[in-house]
Amino acid sequence: MSKQFRLLITALIVMTLFTACSTTHVATQSKRAAIEQLLLSEALIRSLPQEADSLLPISTGANVFLEISGISGDEKLVRDVLAGWLGQQGYFVQNEAAKASYRINAILSSFGTEAGKMLVGVPEVEGNFISIGELAFYKAEYQTGYANFFFDIFELPSGRHIFRTSSFLAETFYNYYTAFLIFDFNRTNLIKPPRLHSFQHE
Repeated sequence: MSKQFRLLITALIVMTLFTACSTTHVATQSKRAAIEQLLLSEALIRSLPQEADSLLPISTGANVFLEISGISGDEKLVRDVLAGWLGQQGYFVQNEAAKASYRINAILSSFGTEAGKMLVGVPEVEGNFISIGELAFYKAEYQTGYANFFFDIFELPSGRHIFRTSSFLAETFYNYYTAFLIFDFNRTNLIKPPRLHSFQHE
């Protein structure tokens, strides 16, 4: 048996042992992964200040009609969160514009997530004769949630524009790291993100 052939067999055995130790993580079984949902919802909530007295030129107790404009497809979630926040500030959110004294248009400039990845090691390889799982000596996966919007306020029933707020914005992040194939940890500013490994009782 030639030396080159023995080296090839040894390399194949080593790679087989490594891939036998690999595991697969399915990112989501829903439309969005739980971590992505938290990144978005917490970014939206954090963008809203506790007090709105100096932000909105509307007296507390006024009836307002809220509309949301955006291209992310998350307008219902944003509307419900903003309606709750306006209610906490003392405003009465109406379902019909005819019952309101002001219309508040919330314009979503940006509402979504960004992701990136860095790998030091061997990426996953799929071929006709051999498939090799990813071998990560160091791997970092970055996810950022971002919310950016502003209010346009109109007087009703005249429709006169009376005020535009500055932008409400916030970021959230979740970074997941793998080192030496099996050690993993994360850094995040989310309150309590789900674990990526098997469920454990507290």
